[in-house]
Amino acid sequence: MSSASENIAQAAARLVVDDGLEYGAAKRKAARDLARRGNRHGELPSNEAIEDEVRDYLALFQADTQPAELESLRRLALHWMQRLAEFRPHLTGAVWRGTATRRSTIQIELYCDDPKAAEIGLLDRHITFEPVGQPDGVDLLRIEAPCHELGETVSLFLHVLDRDDLRGGLRPDTRGRTWRGDVPALLRLMQAATS
Repeated sequence: MSSASENIAQAAARLVVDDGLEYGAAKRKAARDLARRGNRHGELPSNEAIEDEVRDYLALFQADTQPAELESLRRLALHWMQRLAEFRPHLTGAVWRGTATRRSTIQIELYCDDPKAAEIGLLDRHITFEPVGQPDGVDLLRIEAPCHELGETVSLFLHVLDRDDLRGGLRPDTRGRTWRGDVPALLRLMQAATS
């Protein structure tokens, strides 16, 4: 990775941790901010490179608080995944990958035969949600969920996908780690973190 890309990855990591941005938005903002300061613009770093920098940043600045915050977010995600079990939920994002802090959102993918089934299921359960427009056509629903352990409300995003999309969705990254996991996989992660 070039030094310009490395600088972008480091700046993006700070934005991910401190501002709760997703990787894509963080690397674009970091590149713009660095370009404004006269730094030469390099190739945007991979998500894996940003994640490495996020892990380094967390180890340096939040080692005393981040593990407990992650555990709380994973417990909240598990609760919602169990509530929405009929839609084959899979946790993804920072909560799944282990880099979440209290500023992170919870990202859950739902795999449905009919995209409206998830909305109907939420309405049947009297769960308040807000549809969020997505340029890629993926249905995205936001729920504001209280997290009593953190003493605040956490944004939970439900990505409503076609049931067949899951087939390719479980491939690991270049390091052998998966980008998402179902309830049993999340339980194994949580167990491994406590042992």
